[in-house]
Amino acid sequence: MTLPETLPATTQTPSWYRLRLGAVVVLTGVGAGLGGMLLAMLLHAIQHLAYGYGQDALTSHQSFLLGVTSASVQRRVAVMALCGVVAGVGWWLIYRFGRPLVGIRQAVAAQGPVMPAKTTLAHALLQIITVALGSPLGREVAPREVGALVGGSLARRAGLAPEMQRLIIACGAGAGLAAVYNVPLGGAVFVLEVLVGSFSWPAATIALATSAIGAGIAWIGLGAQTQYVIPGFTQTPDLIVWSLLAGPLMGIAAYGFSQLTGRARQRAARGWQLPVLALINFTLVGCIAIYLPQVLGNGKGPAQLGFDSQLTLGLAAMLLVAKVLVTTSTLRAGAEGGLLTPALATGALLAIVLGCGWNLVWPGVPLGAFAIVGAAAFLASSMSMPITAIVLVVEFTRVDHDFLVPIILAVVGSVCVSRWCATWGK
Repeated sequence: MTLPETLPATTQTPSWYRLRLGAVVVLTGVGAGLGGMLLAMLLHAIQHLAYGYGQDALTSHQSFLLGVTSASVQRRVAVMALCGVVAGVGWWLIYRFGRPLVGIRQAVAAQGPVMPAKTTLAHALLQIITVALGSPLGREVAPREVGALVGGSLARRAGLAPEMQRLIIACGAGAGLAAVYNVPLGGAVFVLEVLVGSFSWPAATIALATSAIGAGIAWIGLGAQTQYVIPGFTQTPDLIVWSLLAGPLMGIAAYGFSQLTGRARQRAARGWQLPVLALINFTLVGCIAIYLPQVLGNGKGPAQLGFDSQLTLGLAAMLLVAKVLVTTSTLRAGAEGGLLTPALATGALLAIVLGCGWNLVWPGVPLGAFAIVGAAAFLASSMSMPITAIVLVVEFTRVDHDFLVPIILAVVGSVCVSRWCATWGK
């Protein structure tokens, strides 16, 4: 998607068109912000209802992890079996009776199809419900889809040029991401790096405006919260050396993760197999949660534990294997969801495993510092968005500015090796 020709010079643009464009930008940010806020509030409400913990922890950073840990093992299995029924029947109904789904990347492509409103909303709601019940997939796709749907509808009604409509769809998706995670800069960078794939000042301005508005609107119901509360870490020479060495290893692991999840999505169950495999998969995930309750949910709990240096080598290794296993099996069973937080958690867990070994040679770095750097490096390669990953991790954690040095070094090493693996694997 090229941008310079999509935005005519201001002197050549009629005033009515500029007014319409401005109104669409503002309303897209507002709509995406409200959508992201309502989806996040629905997620929290279902979590509390399903696992029976108090409403006073509605926006607590570890509320879901604490809730599932406190719940009885019977309740964990029962809720996950229910999740399997909801996921299997829900997506079977969508694929059987709904209009064909249109992804955001399809919608922003040249002459891309229009996202069907009812099917897209049902798809987004089902993702939120299943993640709230304990699905190991991410929740970020749903608010992005809602934001893109809002933006596309407004742009078409305003009669904007087709190229501008596609840009507004992309910005709506970024605003939805910004709203649900309170990452106004990350949402804008995601638009430019991942959805648009090029840069222009007008596009950057619109992306920044919609993401900032979306994040600000979501504060009404969610507050201006930080996704992860971390201790005060400082970068040290040994952490920088570790980042240089661990980055390439993260790239190899991220390439393997993306291959596994990609193949699982390609072979996802459809037809009568979908409800059957979904019920079996989620029930088995509930059985795993008897011993490892941290596997439930999108991975925010394990990531927070990693950033807090609260994981031992043994527990981190078990959670790493379990997280990759349940994420892949859930995609194969036909469930839908994002991979942003699962990839973040996987990178943090892998970094802790590597960091424990490093501390035997050069002790002194807190495990949480390894986890933050590793999470960024793994996320950057597994989702092919190095700049977005750096910005998101910084906004997620509010980590000290000097931490950018080891994060960037690890991301560069990870992305270079991951892309080399992709080239070699062809």
